[in-house]
Amino acid sequence: MKTSNLSLVIPKIENKYILVSQKRIPINKKNYEFPSGIIEHNETATISANKELFEETGYKSKIKLKKITSFYTEPGRLNTKITGFFTDEIVKINKPESGIELLYVTENQIFSYIKNEKFNNASHIAMFLYFLKLI
Repeated sequence: MKTSNLSLVIPKIENKYILVSQKRIPINKKNYEFPSGIIEHNETATISANKELFEETGYKSKIKLKKITSFYTEPGRLNTKITGFFTDEIVKINKPESGIELLYVTENQIFSYIKNEKFNNASHIAMFLYFLKLI
């Protein structure tokens, strides 16, 4: 079984979280998520998270990303592990990746997106809830 490990970063600027909106083919609709991606074989989770943050949003973290936690996404079926990070000191360097829309949202808006099935990635939801428990 070949699977990939993933990185995710929860970026915050002032009092807003940055989400990315992308069309997700398996669910045939736009989905709101945190910047994330596959950790390549020559990368650490931190390197991957920084790369995804920049590629997807055009922002770079001015500080070392703070690790939230790691967990298996579906241990009954896959050995994929996701590692989450947080940063609240970011600077805009470039435009977001083509096809990605940025949203600047509050914590309550994220919960509304979850309720309205616009923020559907279970790993991202779990990481966000764990993160909120930590702060």
